[in-house]
Amino acid sequence: MSSYQLFYWPGIQGRGEFVRLVLEDAGVAYDDVGRQPGGQRRILAVLEGEVAPFVFAPPVLTAGDIVIAQTAAITRFLGERHGLAPANEPGRLAAATIALTIADFVDEVHDTHHPISVAEVYDKQREPAAQRARAFRDSRLPKLVGYLERILAANDGDWLVGSAASYPDLAAFQIVEGLRYAFPHAFAKQQCGKLLALRDRVAARPRLAAYLASDRRLPFNEHGIFRRYPELDPA
Repeated sequence: MSSYQLFYWPGIQGRGEFVRLVLEDAGVAYDDVGRQPGGQRRILAVLEGEVAPFVFAPPVLTAGDIVIAQTAAITRFLGERHGLAPANEPGRLAAATIALTIADFVDEVHDTHHPISVAEVYDKQREPAAQRARAFRDSRLPKLVGYLERILAANDGDWLVGSAASYPDLAAFQIVEGLRYAFPHAFAKQQCGKLLALRDRVAARPRLAAYLASDRRLPFNEHGIFRRYPELDPA
């Protein structure tokens, strides 16, 4: 058993991928529990409070007797433990703020295809999804892309915080990849040269490059957060 155990649904990237990217870039061993034999049962046990009563849903990370849920909390914990976070307190808090904002944006992406209920399939909420996706493309997408672009410009460097890569940079990479998959037409219209350059720097990091080229990196599909429904992203 590795030092870390990640509990997340098998077969999708979802929110668990933000955690995987930090673990992979840090070069630390971890068990991706959901993808192991009996993993589905263990994930369901998490929902029933078996790991900790305060856990609501995956992703969940355990490290010995430490249990953490919520994507931004997990990535902050790992980043600060493994050299993927600023060393000073203002920088650490700035990184946490950016990661939490990205987490909020991930929820907005999800709601483009499930605007009414997560319990109902997409086909039963197509009309409100079309309305939500239109608002997302016209307003929310430019706002978030502009937010990240502005931070990069203000930092006057290669990264979102400080002079070295940190966990929010990896989260920004995943956002770009997900948007390119789910909203390729809308994303192509964004003016975000600095964000795209950040994406390329992250992808070129040796451990991440190896991970992205491996079968450990699950492909995007229509079961996760970033889903490609052409009618929600017209050309």
